[in-house]
Amino acid sequence: MSTLDNREEGFEKKFAHDEELQFKANARRDKMLAHWAAGLLGKSGADEEAYVGQILAAEISKTSEDVVFLKIRKDFDAAGVVRSDHQIRRTMDEFLAKAKAEIKTSG
Repeated sequence: MSTLDNREEGFEKKFAHDEELQFKANARRDKMLAHWAAGLLGKSGADEEAYVGQILAAEISKTSEDVVFLKIRKDFDAAGVVRSDHQIRRTMDEFLAKAKAEIKTSG
């Protein structure tokens, strides 16, 4: 194998690793976001866990994080929870940063 082939293989492995970490971080972010939203919606116990499951199912069913945002936006609007799009997106960003930090420290 040539040096060029070795470098290409290394880049491919790094890309796959980075994608896996991003997927894990997004999943953690969505779980934290779902618990946050459930609290604002007044859900607790089994209702909270069911809501978290709905959010995670919405995220898995589509490849876009906008699905999660739109579900929470719709639920907040229906329940009269006052949060701007910016506040929701900022919370998503904060939870993503926290998720990445947790993944980095856990291995």
